Parts: sequence; C-alpha cells; structure tokens
Amino acid sequence: MEMTAARGIGTQYRRWRRALALPSDQMAEPLRRMLSDEGWQALPVAVRERFRRRVKAGACVAYVGEVTECRMSRLGRLFANLARLVGAPLPLNRDTGVPACVSVTEDVAGGGQFWTRQYGRRRGFPQVIFSAKRFAGPTGMEEYLGLGFGIALRAEVESGILWFLSDHYFLRLGRLRLRFPRWLAPGRLAIGHIDCGGGRFVFLLDLTHRFAGELIHQLVIFQDPEEGAVS
Repeated sequence: MEMTAARGIGTQYRRWRRALALPSDQMAEPLRRMLSDEGWQALPVAVRERFRRRVKAGACVAYVGEVTECRMSRLGRLFANLARLVGAPLPLNRDTGVPACVSVTEDVAGGGQFWTRQYGRRRGFPQVIFSAKRFAGPTGMEEYLGLGFGIALRAEVESGILWFLSDHYFLRLGRLRLRFPRWLAPGRLAIGHIDCGGGRFVFLLDLTHRFAGELIHQLVIFQDPEEGAVS
C-alpha cells in the first residue's frame, strides 16, 4: 500500500471498538447442568462470573499470569513429548517463574471455544498449546486436541474448587468415535480452577497414572482482565 493511500486509515477506523465478552446466563447453562444447581451455587461468585462470559465472534478474553510450580517424572516427560503428535497439550519443561497467557475465542463452527495457552521458557520460544472445548459427548464436555484426539471431561465441585476430570480419551475419525481402553490411557487428568480472591485464580493440572503415580504437576496463577480490558 502506498504511503498516500495509508494516510486515511487512522480516520477510517477511528470509531472502531473491540467486541466485548459480556456475561450471559445462557453461556453458563451447560456447565450448570453438569454440576447441578447445588454444585453451581457452591462455586465462588468470581468463578461463576468467569464462566458466564459469552465470547462472541470477534471477541477475545485474555488471562495473564505466571507458572509457579511444575514437576514431571521421567515417564511424564516421555508422555509430554509423545503428546507433541497431537499438539503438545502438556508442559514440556519444568520452568517456573515464567510468564503465562491464556486467550479464549469463539469456535464458531464447533459451537464451543478455542483456548490458546502460551507458557514462557528460560531458553527458546514459548510453548503454545491449542485446544477446543465443547459441551458435547456422553459426559457433557469434551476437549479436542490435534489429529482427532480428545478427552471427555466430567465437572465436579469440591470445597469451592471447580474440577474438570478426565473420564476417558478418544479418537474421532470423521463420524467414527473410538474410545481408548483404560489400560491405554496416559493417566487420570485433573484440572482445577481455584479462586484466590482479588481477581486472581489458580489453574492446576495433575496427570496421575494408577501404577506410576504422579506424572505431571503444573500450577499457574492468573489475573482477571482489568475492567475495560476484556475485548
């Protein structure tokens, strides 16, 4: 574009405003059904408000924080590297004190949300993880990774903590859905959302094998977007 043609762009987009992710009871209804009314009401108000945000087309919610804990066994590191084949959904190193960022946008075609997680590293480029979450399947929620690989999740509330727990793993090939047998599963995945007050919350990830014990543990603390910064 020539410099003369570019001069009017600032004026052309002067009235542009970001699309807002506004609260919506309709957005929270699928999770509310998974938890029951009693479970939903047992969550802190701040947690319920986070899951009420309707991220419409053109909108994006971004949470910024820091990785504060990360452990992995040798077997856990092996699983994490093998998982590169389906988009590297598990942390690949033990770095802590590094920045973390999660952005949530709408999955228009799939009727869910895209979650993009970025974790800094002491050396090299950050690790970027892509996944899609949809209210679907036999448990009510599924997370889709790469190459058709997915996780069916159950939602539970315990002492005010929202847990997403792996029920089973599956592979989707077109309309065909193949469920992995328990012995082939990498372990039990538990993802916790823990409210800390003051607009802060913890994302906790634990992958545990029934014979090998803890494989991966990660704890990341995030801050809610500032008022007016939700786009």
